[in-house]
Amino acid sequence: MRIESQENNYSKGENETLSLSIVTGANRGIGLELARQLTGRGTTVLATCRRASDELRHVGCEIFEGLDVTSDDALGKLAASIKNETVHLLINNAGILTRETLEDLDWARMRREFEVNALGPLRTTKALLANLRSGSKVAIVSSRVGSLADNSSGGNYGYRMSKAAVNMAGVNLAHDLRSREIPVVLLHPGYVRTDLTGGHGNTDTTTSARGLLERIDETTMERSGTFWHAEGYELPW
Repeated sequence: MRIESQENNYSKGENETLSLSIVTGANRGIGLELARQLTGRGTTVLATCRRASDELRHVGCEIFEGLDVTSDDALGKLAASIKNETVHLLINNAGILTRETLEDLDWARMRREFEVNALGPLRTTKALLANLRSGSKVAIVSSRVGSLADNSSGGNYGYRMSKAAVNMAGVNLAHDLRSREIPVVLLHPGYVRTDLTGGHGNTDTTTSARGLLERIDETTMERSGTFWHAEGYELPW
């Protein structure tokens, strides 16, 4: 059974609660591969996206289409669709990149990057807060380009600034969710060959997703609020 639109719900009993992994932005790239690898583990995966790709439909996971992470209404429908089910793992992966330079600062594009990349993970986590319980984990796919200490080239204003902002959101969430025993981890996937990067990069989605899941597996309350490369080393802020 698949959830293919915002109007459908799980066909589970009202009192039935099973652990679930949710991946946002799962129609392509890293999100698609995360959904594929989690499903391969035997995990119940709900892949969310605005519109499902053929590749996602062949993964075999459940799908929630029509989800824009900038829309409180759409996120409310997602939350309503899973009812009381525990979200064991929430991976905030949805993101966009529009490459602004100092000579070409498109304010509307930059605001959109902030809405998707910085506020999107926060909106999603807030919408699913009732489904996150002790032992759940929240992962945010950020980027090392959001690191102030690691910036050696400039450029990409909207993307860099939005990723720096989501890093702060993740650290804030780590503090606020600590009493609930829900760890939060910030993750850099590497420079991955995807549509987002125009096919450029030094690693593939399979390798990146595997590393991201390894870092998530290693995440404990002691590591909550830290920033990690998919390859296994901590990144500076």
